[in-house]
Amino acid sequence: MDKHEFEVLAELFKVFGTPTRLQIMYALYEGEKCVYDIANELDMSQSAISHQLSILKQNRLIKNRRDGKTIYYSLLDSHVVTIMEQGLNHIREDVPH
Repeated sequence: MDKHEFEVLAELFKVFGTPTRLQIMYALYEGEKCVYDIANELDMSQSAISHQLSILKQNRLIKNRRDGKTIYYSLLDSHVVTIMEQGLNHIREDVPH
């Protein structure tokens, strides 16, 4: 890997650095949802969720599709699912001291 790839990877991991974004991604792990559904599930305002969704989309972690006036969000691809699963497996692993 070259220096640029490490910088890009570090930026990607920064996006995972907030509990709110992780909660949103976990909500989308269950399937596609609209802002209203995510906001209700996480007990947050729709504007706060929209802001975080924008960051996740800019960093190519989620995608969206429009159905009439409603926009539905989902995880971008299997790579994002794998990152989430591997992270959860890692923190849940019982490591002997």
